[in-house]
Amino acid sequence: MSQSDRDQESTKPDLMALVRPVSNTIDQCQLTHLHREKIDLTRAIKQHTDYVEVLRACGCHIVQVPPEHGCPDAVFVEDTAIVVNEIAVMTRPGAPSRRNEAASIRNSLSVYRDIRSINETTTLDGGDVVRLGNRFWVGISTRTSLGGAESLAVCLSPYGYHVEPVQVHDCLHLKSACCAIDQETLLHNPAWIKASHFPDTRCIEVDPAEPMAANVVAVNGRLLAAAAYPRTADLLDAAGYQVELIEADELAKAEGALTCCSILFRSLASAL
Repeated sequence: MSQSDRDQESTKPDLMALVRPVSNTIDQCQLTHLHREKIDLTRAIKQHTDYVEVLRACGCHIVQVPPEHGCPDAVFVEDTAIVVNEIAVMTRPGAPSRRNEAASIRNSLSVYRDIRSINETTTLDGGDVVRLGNRFWVGISTRTSLGGAESLAVCLSPYGYHVEPVQVHDCLHLKSACCAIDQETLLHNPAWIKASHFPDTRCIEVDPAEPMAANVVAVNGRLLAAAAYPRTADLLDAAGYQVELIEADELAKAEGALTCCSILFRSLASAL
């Protein structure tokens, strides 16, 4: 991608949101930290549809990827790719059952970005990747290996991005423990990830009664937060953020959260 493409990127407001419908087999999803509960498919589909409509209302252009009913976790598209201005990096999910999700995501993203892939001997879930500006932190977890973090760094470092691994414990992904809420600030659960991992970064703690509340989506000046965590939403509101609550408890039974359900990236002139 040329420098002129990158220059045009900074002037274009168009935010893309790649999403995929809920699989009708979601009740067979992978679980690591949760006990299996019955998932109401109709309600899960409704919650996902509402989520997509909120993204649309926030100014996102929606990129719909076809459903993958043979892949129970396929609605959680975030885990399959990392997208920056210059390229899209296809990951290699830590759960083998999820690796068939990648082909259709790759096809869709190839319209908008040149594609790279991490080393096929490693694993990386997009849910373990947190970005602030040109800095990336990669959670080393049950789904993401150190080699996966190092392979991502190989893909991104030529474009001026810095990638740093951090150890994840007691939760599925790094984004279960912290998420970026603006270009300078992280929302985090200090019981799962210490602020000291993020030097020179402003950190806001979730309400202690809501350990799962750190997973929020920052989109065009708003924060999309799960309605199950109103105390943390109040903290964010008091800090000056515009918060919109979304019902997502049925999707949460599949060990998914709000960021899991979309890949957000800016459009480029070359894609228009």
